Amino acid sequence: MDIKINRIKTPDYLTKSSLPASDYVINPYVGCLHGCKYCYACFMKRFTGHNEDWGSFIDIKECNKPIDLKKIENKTVFISSVTDCYNPIEKEEQITRKILTQIKDTNAMVDITTKSSLVLRDVDIIKQMKNAEVAISINTLNEKFKNDMDNAPAIKERIRTLKTLHENGIKTVLFMSPIFPEITEWREIINKTKDFVDEYWFENLNLRGSYKAKILEYIAEKYPHLVNLYNEIYNKNNKTYWQNLAEEINDYCVKNNIKFKNFFYHEEIKKK
Repeated sequence: MDIKINRIKTPDYLTKSSLPASDYVINPYVGCLHGCKYCYACFMKRFTGHNEDWGSFIDIKECNKPIDLKKIENKTVFISSVTDCYNPIEKEEQITRKILTQIKDTNAMVDITTKSSLVLRDVDIIKQMKNAEVAISINTLNEKFKNDMDNAPAIKERIRTLKTLHENGIKTVLFMSPIFPEITEWREIINKTKDFVDEYWFENLNLRGSYKAKILEYIAEKYPHLVNLYNEIYNKNNKTYWQNLAEEINDYCVKNNIKFKNFFYHEEIKKK
């Protein structure tokens, strides 16, 4: 697949966040080469003039303005919300590394989220940060399912990355997102990683826009026995499955003394 690469100027890397658990977001790129089929961030195409398939373009954001460190002092900064800050182009461009270098001496709580082991390149900087954590996204142990869904690094590689981060004294988060009903093996994922994960975040699969039909077609083809369940959840808007799963996850984590956050209900969290 041909990849379209652009360079764009941005007035500021720092953006006020509308997410429930962060004050600011930093997205070093527009687009993402991991091309996740379920990615909500594909909506960015509407606002950036891209007509290409999601995963086939990336804009490298260049900014001459230093990050305002006073703004983020004692605030939460999320890197990154609509791209992967360690997508393959970062290996050469090092935009994320330059950003981390700028903010490493602040008291900001910095959440770095990625699917890539490239984050290990920057362990030297992250270890210097007072309040940093790295979240690695994993929503299956099945490499075939993963390959059907994205072009990101293998699940085994992501698990090794979590372990290495932990061994370097960096707080680790396993971001179980998105959870596919009756496909994501959430208990097995916890059991396989609990020795080197400090906290788990859970987020359910939301289907909207252009990718909703594609995912439902995939389920019909690969998991026909789940068609009725997905129809109830995504066409009839039945929230019973998520309510029951949220309770099940809560009970399991409390019983096993596992630190966790549940992001199933974004709208409700934002209102609170």
